[in-house]
Amino acid sequence: MKIKVVGAGGIGTALLLPLSRYLNFNEETVTVTIIDGDSYEDKNQERQNFHRLGNKAEVASEKLKEEFPRVAFKFRPEYLTTTSVEYLLEDNDIIFLCVDNHATRKLVSDYCEQLDEVSLISGGNDYTDGNIQVYLKSAGKNLTSPIANSFHPEIVKPRDRNPADLGCGELIASEPQLIFTNFMIAALMLNAFYAYLQGEVDYDEVYADILTNNCRAVVRRQVVNAS
Repeated sequence: MKIKVVGAGGIGTALLLPLSRYLNFNEETVTVTIIDGDSYEDKNQERQNFHRLGNKAEVASEKLKEEFPRVAFKFRPEYLTTTSVEYLLEDNDIIFLCVDNHATRKLVSDYCEQLDEVSLISGGNDYTDGNIQVYLKSAGKNLTSPIANSFHPEIVKPRDRNPADLGCGELIASEPQLIFTNFMIAALMLNAFYAYLQGEVDYDEVYADILTNNCRAVVRRQVVNAS
């Protein structure tokens, strides 16, 4: 099993620990590659779990290797770009997309549509609500909707930019996040992963709100077309 976790920030760090624990005790052979070009800073401690400053992918991989020796951890300290996506993501990957910008979601969605076999679980949130999307493709056919679809024009035509294209000053600015919402979205992504392993994913999206404590699964199959 090949797993790629793109983004080791608020959602990514919330997801990595339980995911790694599950894999360590339930899977015989698994490789987890953490991909992130950003670095942990003191200001991240409110929402993100790390033991030292430094590149997020490297630091997260370093710690997880100590706790879960049966999982083969790798790290790539870089952002996904139109060039790197071609060697960082591959057929037969299970991808957890934990980024905070639509430009990267669009990039990954478009690239995954070119693959024959891929499982993509994407999560994102505002301050107290968010959603996950599940894109499954097998034997060159879409089983669920790509995450860039007509219901999500913000992904189809993103107004933000890939972090790799931003200057240092721009990277500092970000929308406020709440740790509880990060954890809820991470949990929904892990639920989708387990359902995928059991062959029981029967939805394309799940919406969640921590104030009402409601979750709602949505099926978008009518917009699926074979590539």
